[in-house]
Amino acid sequence: MSLSQVDIEKVKHIHDVDSATSYLFSQITQTQTLTNALEFSKRAHVAQFRKSGEPYIIHPILVASIVASITDDESMAVAALLHDVVEDTETTIEDVGRLYGDEVAHLVEGLTKIDHIRDAELIPSSSNEKLVVSALSFRKMLLASIEDVKVLVVKLCDRLHNMLTLDALPEHKQIRIAEETLVVYAPISHRLGISFLKNILEDLSFSYLFKEEKHHIDNYLDTNFHAIEMKLNDFKQTIERLLITNGFDEKEFEIISRVKHRYSIYLKMQRKGIGIDEVLDLLAIRILTNDAVKCYNILGLVHLNFQPLSSRFKDYIAVAKDNGYQTIHTSVFYNTAIFEVQIRTYDMHKTAELGVAAHWKYKSGGNSIKLDWLNNLQYQNESVEDFYELIKNDLYSEDIAVFSPVGEAFTLPRGAVVLDYAYAVHTEVGDKAESALVNKTKASLLSELHNGDIVKINMKDSVITRCSWIDAVKTSKAASTMRLNCNARIRDINVKSSINIVATAMSLNHSRVEEWFENNNENLSRIPCDIEHLRNVIHKYTADISKNSRFRKFLSKHRFRLKSSIISGLEVFSVSSVSDVVFDYCCHPKSGDEIMAFLEKGKVHVHHKMCQHAHKKLDAHEAMVFARWERQNIYHYSLIASLHNEKGALAKFLSFLVKLDIDISSIELGKESSDYVQYCELGFESKEADINTLRAKIDKKIKVIHLVRTDDAYKN
Repeated sequence: MSLSQVDIEKVKHIHDVDSATSYLFSQITQTQTLTNALEFSKRAHVAQFRKSGEPYIIHPILVASIVASITDDESMAVAALLHDVVEDTETTIEDVGRLYGDEVAHLVEGLTKIDHIRDAELIPSSSNEKLVVSALSFRKMLLASIEDVKVLVVKLCDRLHNMLTLDALPEHKQIRIAEETLVVYAPISHRLGISFLKNILEDLSFSYLFKEEKHHIDNYLDTNFHAIEMKLNDFKQTIERLLITNGFDEKEFEIISRVKHRYSIYLKMQRKGIGIDEVLDLLAIRILTNDAVKCYNILGLVHLNFQPLSSRFKDYIAVAKDNGYQTIHTSVFYNTAIFEVQIRTYDMHKTAELGVAAHWKYKSGGNSIKLDWLNNLQYQNESVEDFYELIKNDLYSEDIAVFSPVGEAFTLPRGAVVLDYAYAVHTEVGDKAESALVNKTKASLLSELHNGDIVKINMKDSVITRCSWIDAVKTSKAASTMRLNCNARIRDINVKSSINIVATAMSLNHSRVEEWFENNNENLSRIPCDIEHLRNVIHKYTADISKNSRFRKFLSKHRFRLKSSIISGLEVFSVSSVSDVVFDYCCHPKSGDEIMAFLEKGKVHVHHKMCQHAHKKLDAHEAMVFARWERQNIYHYSLIASLHNEKGALAKFLSFLVKLDIDISSIELGKESSDYVQYCELGFESKEADINTLRAKIDKKIKVIHLVRTDDAYKN
């Protein structure tokens, strides 16, 4: 269906023209047009060689091979063969059009245009400036100016082959190209729904940009390879038996197992401030079947037989993503591990792997692949997630009894894990729990306990903060204590940030500011969260040092007035002017996340508060500013609307609401439905205060039965 990891390795190790040509025609039927284009490209690049010393022609042939493997589109494969001839030789676009037609010329011209935009927008490789700022600008320009999405797909394949051969370049160029790939091309792959390309580009970039972290993750996965394989195979076989026992024919489904890809693991560790052993969805299986109804049958069997994590359930079949992605996501406990389970049909799998390219690859797909979303291609962070809260935590009410090694009994709710037991013994035992034995066998702290289990906890000397595990425990004592530990960690980060923010605002030495705070009773942890408190602290500090004659000259030169700037949805308060806001790729903070902001040459670089790279900057006392997400008035509404009782009606309506900047908090279907109409009840938030204006906007798309403001009884 698409390039497998084996094929990627094959492409990487092709180094001669004959092998490249043979591989190309194993991916696409050899036609006279393709043969002519290949010979034309060979003549055009005859005297050119890559940095590795290989003939340059190998590159366009292998790019065409990758394009052919995911699209089967001859014009795109021809354009890939010719994509560098206009830029690097005397051939013109008119020559290409005369020989191969307008469509190929149009694609080659678009590919040449990308190179021109790149030259204009990206800072040169000789510069020491951080690339991420200009790369973001390049991405925006690219998406705004490229008219044919086929051009982007060919360019992504071109970038993939460049990344596969990056070893031939010097280290500084490797880093620049990897940064550009991570900031520009991987997000575009994601926006086009081509998930396998996105994952490969991210992992290849990751291997050059974060070598130490990649080595750490690889080392963990290699060391635990056999244990991971055994867990995956055991779970896979258990699911297979479950489905067959419950009436599924083995030809009706396929189960694929996988480990989360490297960069994804790293991002999860950065965002949550956790170790790799705390990543909950490290292990996953994907179940493919014939039709959507069977997807829900499989989901029911999985949830009835394995304890689900309620916070990790998402139904993208009922509510598809904008780019057509449809899959049910859930996570369940099994033995000593947590597994992510994805359930989709074979057609959904094609769209999920190939995104927009599935439209060209599977021409018989008919209306199953929709391309309307491409009209709004500009990359945004919008999401149609978190609409459903279909499962509740308290699925079971029975209790279980487990025992300490000396026979002391502890009563826990069914579904409780080893860490729940540790906190039941004592708060300190839970805080310092490192590993466990269940019935004298080594077990994960997230292993589900059963009636009569005997549990022994091994402890560390210090508290272990586990912010990402709060949703995995069952008891309120465990969850609340873990939440307190996480809040304490945030407070510690806030204290360090406060000193850096004040030192930056007042152009003072970090140690001087730290000394002043030691002698003044100020709530340091409030400063990064409360702008008025920060202003008061600066005013008080200024008043204190103005009493000292040595500082009067200093104060006369400096004015410490914090100016507010709103850029990219962020409000920044700084004494100096701010030209741009950048969300760094090491942790990708999302709207609403806890953040901290560093000032570099007039640009604000925003990091997640749990980001390890940000912590290094924090401890190095790098310049910081006060930053918070832009504050907006939000109004709460309840809506009942009538939908046509047809496939996809809900997904279209929800996509429409997203375009109106409406954030849905609850949804219920099927109230008083008929063969022609079904009713949908929504709870949502909007920035629109006028209920009549809002009703008029929604009425353009759907019939509104009932709309009220739930946060103001007098405006209903």
